Amino acid sequence: MTLYLDAVLKRNTRRPPVWFMRQAGRYHAHYQGMKQRHSFMELCKIPEAATEVTMGPIDDFDFDAAILFSDLLFPLEVLGMGLDYAPGPKLEWHLTEPSLLSRLNPQKKSPEALVREIGYQGQALSMIRSKLSPEKSLLGFVGGPLTLFYYAAEGSHQGKLQNAQRGLTDGRYDGFFKVLAPLLIENLSLQARSGADAIAIMDTCAGEVSPELYREIVVPSLREVMTQFRARHPKTPLVYYSKGTGPEHWQHLEGLPFEGLGIDWRSDLSQVLRDWGHRWSIQGNFDPNLLSQPEAVCRPEIEKFFAPILKLPRETLKGWVCGLGHGVLQTTPEANVRQFLKYQREVFSS
Repeated sequence: MTLYLDAVLKRNTRRPPVWFMRQAGRYHAHYQGMKQRHSFMELCKIPEAATEVTMGPIDDFDFDAAILFSDLLFPLEVLGMGLDYAPGPKLEWHLTEPSLLSRLNPQKKSPEALVREIGYQGQALSMIRSKLSPEKSLLGFVGGPLTLFYYAAEGSHQGKLQNAQRGLTDGRYDGFFKVLAPLLIENLSLQARSGADAIAIMDTCAGEVSPELYREIVVPSLREVMTQFRARHPKTPLVYYSKGTGPEHWQHLEGLPFEGLGIDWRSDLSQVLRDWGHRWSIQGNFDPNLLSQPEAVCRPEIEKFFAPILKLPRETLKGWVCGLGHGVLQTTPEANVRQFLKYQREVFSS
C-alpha cells in the first residue's frame, strides 16, 4: 500500500504523503519546455504528452502521488458547449437562461458514447501507471457538479457570479445536472478502470453558496454521483475538495460515500484534524500564496505551518495528506517546492 492510499484510508503510520494540486504547471521548467512544443489542449488530449507532463514533477521533486494532467471542463466540451484556451478557458456559449438547456448534448448521445470523447484521459492514466513507481499513487479528478455549472453559466468562477446564483433556483442547475450526472459518473468510472488509485472531485465554487443552499442543492447532487460511482468501484477512494467552505458546509456531507476531505488554506489544519479527522482523511492545506514568496520569506512560513502539526499525536496524523490549500501558483519558485518537500521529509523522519 502506498503512503497516499494508507493516509486516505486513515491507517498511515509512516511519514504523511505529499502532493500538490497543479504540481504540473506553469511554475515548472519541465512544463514550460513542453508548452513550447504543444498547446494546452494538446498537452491534455495527447496521451503521451499528458503522461510526460504528469511525470515531470514526480521525476523532479519526488512527490508521493501523481495526478493526471487534464482539465475539469472537458465534460462541458462534450456536452456541446465548445471549449478553447486563450490562454484561459473559453466556452462557445453560456447557460444564461433555462431555455438553453436544450442545447446541451445536441446529438443526444448516450453517456457511454459521450465519455468516449474523453477517452484520452483513460489512455493517459494507463500510460502514467505503467511509468509510475508502484510506491506512488496515481490520482484522477473531475469537477464537482456545482463548479461545472458555475463555469457553464458564467464561463468563470470569479467575480459576482450573479447569473449562476440565480441558476440554482430557476431550474437551470437541476436541468444541467440531469444531463451532466450520467456523463460525470462515466468519467469517474473511466478513470478508475484506467488505473487511478483514487479520484478527486474538485469543487472550487462550493464556498460561493450558503450552507443552506449547499445542503439543499449541492449535497444531493454529490450524493447521487458518489453513490453511483461507489456501486461500480467500491474499492476506489474518493476525495472531495471544496474551496471556501468550513464546518457549516462540511456538516452536511456526513454520510456521503467518500474517504477524503480536501480543505483550503483558510481553515486551521490542526483544528480540522482534531475535529473532523475521525470522519474523513484530511488533505491540505499550506497557503499557495506563501509558497510563491521569495525563498527567504517562504522558509519561516513553512516552519510556522508545520510547528503545530508536529505537536499533534501521531494517531491524529494517520489520515493526513500533506499539500496545499489550492493549486501551485505560476509565480512559485521551484526552490520553494524543493524546500517544502525537504523540510517535510526531515521533520517526519524520526
